[in-house]
Amino acid sequence: MTKIRVVLIEDHDLTRVGIRTALLQKEEIEVVGEANNATDGLKMLKMLRPDIAIVDIGLPDKDGIELTKDLKSTSGDEPVTKVLILTLRDNKEAVLAAFAAGADSYCMKDIKFDNLLEAIRVTYNGNAWIDPAIARIVLQQAQQNPPTSEVSLASAKRVATNSESVEGQPEENIDPYILTERELEVLQLIVEGCSNAVIAERLYITVGTVKTHVRNILNKLCADDRTQAAVRALRSGLVG
Repeated sequence: MTKIRVVLIEDHDLTRVGIRTALLQKEEIEVVGEANNATDGLKMLKMLRPDIAIVDIGLPDKDGIELTKDLKSTSGDEPVTKVLILTLRDNKEAVLAAFAAGADSYCMKDIKFDNLLEAIRVTYNGNAWIDPAIARIVLQQAQQNPPTSEVSLASAKRVATNSESVEGQPEENIDPYILTERELEVLQLIVEGCSNAVIAERLYITVGTVKTHVRNILNKLCADDRTQAAVRALRSGLVG
């Protein structure tokens, strides 16, 4: 089995050790390195070329946004490490700056471990994982600006906020009755960032049933992945 190679760049020792300890419990993930500052972290990323870098914004020598920008700008033809920003900051400026710098996903530090695993898997597969509050900020920016600037283009691509859907109708006009009541419940939990296992527990159904609902939701919303479905649901007002 191919493992997801992860590097942790976090200056808070307890947070870094806690994340590492939790990740090491999963056979699919290999923590190949860790650093407590941006300078050492960037050297490590260039040397190890991991699949995922979990980067804290509040590093002591240089913030995680600058580290992300430096990493993405110097990757050249080498495989690009995907960056998952992990932070306590959910303000608009920090979020948009992170995506403009090339961040692939954005998570809050109070994220549940199951959701962090989901974020790592989604990011590894080439999609964005964004906390619901963050998705709203990115969506608002994409609606206010044409997707031609650096910030709006980077964010719009990652959360699939294109303004057209099937048959050329705006996504805001999605028929609220297209989804069943149960599918709406599942969709709401997807928007909240819940994994399939958490959704199953919340709704007292099996994980297999959740996967069926998720598949139906993606088909009905013409979405490629969960993040795109969540953003379309927010845009159309299907969920709050």
